[in-house]
Formats: sequence, structure tokens, C-alpha cells
Amino acid sequence: MKFFKSTMAALMGSALLAAPASAQINSIQDLLNQVRADSAQQEQINQQRIRDFESNASQQTAELNRARTELSNLEAEARRVEQRFQANQNQIDALKAQLTAAQGEFGEVFGLARSMAGEFKSTLDRSLITAQMPNRTRVLGDVANSDALPSTSDLNAIWQTMLEEIREQREVEAFDAQVAGLDGQTSVTRVGPFVAFTTNGGEFLQYNPPVADGEDLPLLALLPAQPGGAIQSAADRLLGAGSGEVIYAPIDPTRGELLKTFDLRPGPWERAQQGGVIGNIIMLLGAITAVLGILLIVRLFLIRMAVAGQKRKSQPSKSNALGRVMLAYEGARNADADTVELKLDEAILQESPKLEFGLNFIKLIAGIAPLMGLLGTVTGMIQTFQAMMIYGAGDPQLMAGGISVALVTTMLGLIVAIPLLIIHSFAASMARSVQATLEEQSAGIVARHVESRGVGGAPVTNI
Repeated sequence: MKFFKSTMAALMGSALLAAPASAQINSIQDLLNQVRADSAQQEQINQQRIRDFESNASQQTAELNRARTELSNLEAEARRVEQRFQANQNQIDALKAQLTAAQGEFGEVFGLARSMAGEFKSTLDRSLITAQMPNRTRVLGDVANSDALPSTSDLNAIWQTMLEEIREQREVEAFDAQVAGLDGQTSVTRVGPFVAFTTNGGEFLQYNPPVADGEDLPLLALLPAQPGGAIQSAADRLLGAGSGEVIYAPIDPTRGELLKTFDLRPGPWERAQQGGVIGNIIMLLGAITAVLGILLIVRLFLIRMAVAGQKRKSQPSKSNALGRVMLAYEGARNADADTVELKLDEAILQESPKLEFGLNFIKLIAGIAPLMGLLGTVTGMIQTFQAMMIYGAGDPQLMAGGISVALVTTMLGLIVAIPLLIIHSFAASMARSVQATLEEQSAGIVARHVESRGVGGAPVTNI
């Protein structure tokens, strides 16, 4: 009984939620009447749908029959086209048989001519000379692709084109052509079939063979990376040479493939970056120390000039090392020789740290740089061995990263150490020169002081 009450309460709640807001349901009987009314209304709608579907059944049948008729017509048309195609193919085969019979023994000869024309056209399409004469392979293509007998002029065109290729391979010529990336026609200088570069500027070009006959795209384009160096100098010499002059010219025996590899070669900065973190630390220390060394050299040069100027003056100045030593003597002028010597030595010792400031740091970095390069070598080799252990030794590119770190860090360490040693040696030599001048002048002051004390007991007045 309790279950029945709960079920009825749930049913009433659902009915209240589903009923329109305007309906007033006050009892179970009202709810039952409302459900029956809705069911009757839904039944009427379904019956109307059935009647509509049955009334349109004849029309749908007519549409289906019309579609089947159209399909039958199309299938019949396809069979007629196929029969016509087969008849044409049979006619073509018969005509080919007649042509072969008519050619007789010449068929093999002309077949060989067509084969040679096709192979020679492929060779010429890959030749740089085609950039100068883009239409020269058209006749060869016609002969190679035609089923008809070639004419006498076509056969003559084959060997004439061969002779023309042989002659052009030994020529250095300038011509106008469209270059990808440059506006309008560009003057181009060609060295046989080997290299080509712009006449104005000597920028090297790469040759892109035509993909299809009648293609209107530029066959030449600027190399992504210019070779530079001796190769560029040779091109410049060729551009500046006179007619009949014999000079060394740039030649790529691979007909452009070797020049394209310059794009894969890293530049100086890219090569330095291959050293990784250790390489960057070496370069940073090297740059800072090099700047410091140059500043020290400039400072020591100014000190030496100031000391040299003080040597020509009797009045000491506090602005230079020798002047400060002379002022130390002025403070001990009336003392004995030993005291004067000790005072001067003290003044010189006070100047020495100023002269040697920074030299030990430069020497330290010059010694550390190769050691850091050695550290990079060890870490790079560890990376290489790890790559070999994980991926095997079959792919050299997987080991190239570690080997680059190993070699580049060593190179960077030596590049930093060698100039720093030169800077340190030069700066230390300048510091020792100034110190030697101070000691020389100090000894002269002591000598004159002793002489003056021995003669009249008066101190030195003219240093």
C-alpha cells in the first residue's frame, strides 16, 4: 500500500510538470482524464500521418520508376561509349600495324633516333646552357614523342644540337635571362655548362631544369648562400678580364651541385654556437678579458708617456708615477742615503700594484680558456657515446652534435687563449718598462744625493 501511494505521488508529480500551466488538476481522476485526452489527440495525429503517407505513395512510386528509367538510359549510353572507345582503339592498333609495316626496316632506325632524341633532350634539359637557349630542345621533344616518321630536318636537328652543345661547353658568354628574385632581364655570364653569375655584381646563380615543355618559369635563381673567398675573386677577375685574356675562372665540375652545398655550411657565428653553453661561456670570458686587456694597454701607454714627460721636468707632479717617487725624495731630502733609498723603494713598491693591475686576471683567463675547451671536448664526446649507445652508429648525423661540441669548444678555447697571451705579454712588457724607468730614476736620485752629501752635505736640488 505504501508502495502504491509513492508511485501515484510520483506519477502525479510528473503529470503536473508535463501539463500546461493553465490546466487545473485537483485529483487523480482529473489527471487520468488529462492523460486520456492527450493520448486521443496523439492518436489522431498519427492517423493523419498514415493517411498522408498512403495518399503520396503513388507519387513516390512514380518518382522511383522515373529514376530507374534514367539509370537504365545512362547505363546504355555508357555501353555505347565503351563500344565506340574499343572500336577506336582497334582502329588505332590497326593503323599502327600498317605504319609499322610501311616503315619496314626503317622502323628500327627511326625508333633508335626517337630514343636517342629523348635521352639527349633529357641531358640538355639538365645543362646550364639551356638557360641561354631555352627552346633548343623543342625539336628533340617532338621527335621523341611522335609516332610518325621524323623528317630530314628533324634528324638533322639532332646532330646539329649535339655539335652546338659541344661548342657551347667551351665558351664563356654573357646573355640576358630572367632570374628568379630579380626584376626584369638580368645580364648573366656563363662559364661553359659549369657556373653562371650575374654580370653586374658577380652573384652566383643556380640552374633549375624545366619540369615540363613550354614552362615559362625562370630557369636561373640566386644561390641562397654565395661562396665568397677565392671563388668570388675568380668570378670578379673573369668579369674584369678582356677578350682573349687567359685567367683562372671558377668552375663547378658537378654543374652547380657543389655550389649549392654552401647553403648548408654554417657561418662563423653559427659554427661558434655549436659549442653550446661551454662555448658561450668561453666567448663571453674572452670578450670581457680582451676589452680589459686593451684598456690596460691604453692605460699603461698613457702612464709611460706621463713618466717620459716627467723625466724632462725638474718639478715633480702627483699625476704620474715618477713624480710621486720624486715627491717621496722631497720628503726625505735631509736624511742620509740609506733612508733616502728606502723611501724611494717604498714609493716604487707603492706604484708597482698600480702598474700590474689586471695583468694576473688576463693571464688567468688565458690559462682557463683551453681548460674549458678541454671540458667541452669531454662533454661532447660523452654526448657522442650516449648517442651511439641509444641509436647505434649507423647514422652519423646523430653523433654530429656531440662531435661539434667537442671540437668547437676546443677551437674557441684556443682562439681566446692565444690573443690573451699576446695581450698579457705586451701589457706586462709595458709595465716592466715603466718599473725599470722608476728604478733607474730612483738610483740616479740616490747617486746624486750621495754625491751632494759627500761634497758639501747639501741635498740634491736638481733631480
